[in-house]
Amino acid sequence: MALNRLGLVVHEGRPAAVTAAHAVHVWCDRHRIPCTDIDVWRRGMPRHGGKEEAEAAGHPDGIVTLGGDGTFLRGARIAAKDGAWVLGIDLGRVGFLTEVPVNDVLKALDAVLRDDVSVEERLTLTLRTSRTLEIPEGIDALLRYGRGPALPPPTLLREDTGWGVALDVTALNDIVLEKLARDRQISVAVYIAGHLLASYSADAAIVATATGSTAYSFAAGGPVLSPGVEAVVFTPVAPHMAFNRTVVAAANEPVAARVLPHSGQVAVSIDGELRGVLDPGDWIGVYPSPCRIHLIRLGPADFFQRLRNRFRLADAPATVPDGAASPLFAAPNADVPEDLVGMRLPPPVD
Repeated sequence: MALNRLGLVVHEGRPAAVTAAHAVHVWCDRHRIPCTDIDVWRRGMPRHGGKEEAEAAGHPDGIVTLGGDGTFLRGARIAAKDGAWVLGIDLGRVGFLTEVPVNDVLKALDAVLRDDVSVEERLTLTLRTSRTLEIPEGIDALLRYGRGPALPPPTLLREDTGWGVALDVTALNDIVLEKLARDRQISVAVYIAGHLLASYSADAAIVATATGSTAYSFAAGGPVLSPGVEAVVFTPVAPHMAFNRTVVAAANEPVAARVLPHSGQVAVSIDGELRGVLDPGDWIGVYPSPCRIHLIRLGPADFFQRLRNRFRLADAPATVPDGAASPLFAAPNADVPEDLVGMRLPPPVD
């Protein structure tokens, strides 16, 4: 695997992340690999889009993130612009994107250098809107009180040819429409594959990937999807209607929303970052991006075990007399049956 230049995204509010970043720089110096800190938050200084960050860093082959899932998302948006891989080092609390313990960061980089890793691809989302996104003056400061500087609105990729304007957006988790005022819900007509599903009055509307199904969508009552599922997940938040269920659409079925005339203003957040505001009459369409996120994995993906551990899932009290459940498909030294070849299963127990 190519590793000629490395980008580093650090949660500078965590001393362990800063210490690990120093170790990464030392490792890169020893191997004569240029290493650049990117997306560094400095108050009073503007942040930049993913393409600008990638260019300023010299277009790294890979990006290492030191923090939680939020830090990982910062690195992923930059990596997606160049097709770079991302290695997430875990210093978070309830994350699903980072998996390498911080104490193993140098071992992980050694494995990358030996090409002793696997790469997992994840679907991302992009969007078109009726107009370019803008953030009205004063709103950003109100919504981001106590946080670092905001990203700029997405840049224009293609002009409107009757299908809205295409914006430079790559979302790994979700694109969220949410209310700006406590007393003004958003009112949006939601379309799937071009057909009206329903008009919602709600606190928010979430369009997520399978990766993002364990983030805001899950907190709002949405389902958990395996990250390998190619799907677009729509979840309303606190809707004033009887139908409050999540709808899971196929990857080729875009989810769109038109802001209705009596709606309050609608904030558009991309992977948790405010990127613009929509007014009544505006519309937005969300669909898979051609950009994929390439995640570095040191071993087989074990999403459902992580799900059990991260959410501290407990077994039903009624099962206590049965004891711990035995491993499944664990025949010693057995060859995998033909009908199970290609399935994601734990290895046989020796």
